Amino acid sequence: MMFSGSIPALVTPFRDGAFDEAAFRRFVDWQIAEGSSALVPCGTTGESATLSYDEHYEVIRVCIDQVAGRVPVIAGCGSNDTATAVKHLQFAKRAGAAAALVVAPYYNRPNQDGIYAHFKHLTEQCDLPSVLYNVPGRTVTDILPETVARLAKLPSIVGIKDASGAMPRVAMHRADCGADFCQLSGNDDMALAFNAMGGTGCISVTANVAPKLCAQFQVACASGDYKAALALNDRLAPLHGALFADASPGPTKYALARLHDWFPADLRLPMTPPSDAAKKAVDAGMGVAGLV
Repeated sequence: MMFSGSIPALVTPFRDGAFDEAAFRRFVDWQIAEGSSALVPCGTTGESATLSYDEHYEVIRVCIDQVAGRVPVIAGCGSNDTATAVKHLQFAKRAGAAAALVVAPYYNRPNQDGIYAHFKHLTEQCDLPSVLYNVPGRTVTDILPETVARLAKLPSIVGIKDASGAMPRVAMHRADCGADFCQLSGNDDMALAFNAMGGTGCISVTANVAPKLCAQFQVACASGDYKAALALNDRLAPLHGALFADASPGPTKYALARLHDWFPADLRLPMTPPSDAAKKAVDAGMGVAGLV
């Protein structure tokens, strides 16, 4: 299996409005030391929507440089503009990424043929292995299982990050795409059931804050020890919810700033700091998880 385990969708630290490279490098080292099996820079949680092209590429470059081959880097390369997504993919390949995470085109609302044509064009322009990212709650479009089955036949489409919340799709994708098609949950709170149905890991928000526990949870699932996985899930469940108690990644950055004095909680507009209620939920979730 190409990708498995706990894979954090890394937040991007900002200080005084700019990318905080020193904090990011330190964050990458901590993530690897805690057991994360791969890293995703420039995903949704990394506030990729507010990064300039130069910043987007700098975050990917710095991540790959700091990782130095220790784990795979799956670079966020999606765009609602197909030509821009091609540029992102080509940069990620030149920079040394192991793969790209490519979200379904958002805002434009293409039909299923349009979604297929988008991804097919990307594979024709760049052969970097790519993981589809289906998150209808953000994109409005939904990569339906029959379209995933078509896309899985393309040589460089190797898997999917599924944040549709539709659990039966795990079995459908196994039937249509084969057991070697890499299925990663896009929802921390559904990762236990997702893995039980045939998933191999999670591209995770919570792993930003609790990387060791998330890694242990994924190891337990992979080894078939669902009793241990359930116990870990119970510890993590309040935190999974709390990190979405306000607009993400605000609660996650608040949690990281609590854990590390070197991590800035700064966000970029239109993101604003989490509410007091969300902070209390995060504090409580970190307590249950034993992080504070």
